Amino acid sequence: MHPMLNIAVKAARRAGQIINRASLDLDLVQVSKKQHNDFVTEVDKAAEAAIIDTLKTAYPDHAILAEESGRSDNESEYEWIIDPLDGTTNFIHGFQYYCVSIALAHKGIVTQAVIYDPTRNDLFTASRGRGAFLNDRRIRVGRRDRLADGLIGTGFPFRDKEGLGAYSNLFEEMTKACAGLRRPGAAALDLANVAAGRLDGFFEQGINAWDMAAGSLLITEAGGLVGNYTGDSDFLHIGEIVAGNPKLYAQMVPILSRHSRTKQQAA
Repeated sequence: MHPMLNIAVKAARRAGQIINRASLDLDLVQVSKKQHNDFVTEVDKAAEAAIIDTLKTAYPDHAILAEESGRSDNESEYEWIIDPLDGTTNFIHGFQYYCVSIALAHKGIVTQAVIYDPTRNDLFTASRGRGAFLNDRRIRVGRRDRLADGLIGTGFPFRDKEGLGAYSNLFEEMTKACAGLRRPGAAALDLANVAAGRLDGFFEQGINAWDMAAGSLLITEAGGLVGNYTGDSDFLHIGEIVAGNPKLYAQMVPILSRHSRTKQQAA
């Protein structure tokens, strides 16, 4: 295992221990609202602090972009992109679908990725050019070649309810086009499940870099494709993503491209 990936795994497992401990008595967890339907708990903050502490101890000069504490102001070719607990709303309710997501970008390109599901003790890892793994076993994207047979993950607009009307149209189109649409509520874990072939594809808008960074490398290393709704590669900081095996990706893009923000911005 790459030494930087090794440190990321250590950080993710530390965060997972904090999350699992807190999950045993959810009534004690302090919850606050960032904005409408966007929650943060003391667990998110403690998990993030543990991750940053682990990474900074090993690599004090690296920059950090993390969901709760934002972007560090030091300049570095290396930037860790962290979501300490993706699926906070699920976590608060004891709905066991959430994860820790840690990625390392070198000069803007994701080179190391860890997604850790603490409930199932599932560890997804990838290093650029070395394949994707689940608990040390090589994983590949699914083999289905027709979108009509595909199980597709997504996320609904939850902070910004304004986008619900437009999303409903897309939801209807995709529901007709695929075998089933799922919305478990943690995009990073959904992407990991695409890499493992458990979901055939995924799409979401209004999503942050820390939700996508690690999962995007897992998918490409597992033989899949990732892009924005128009099929271009600049998805990470524009807030929309489509992912899947190459055949399903090619069938999803024509549907999604009509709903892309990049097109709306260009127009």
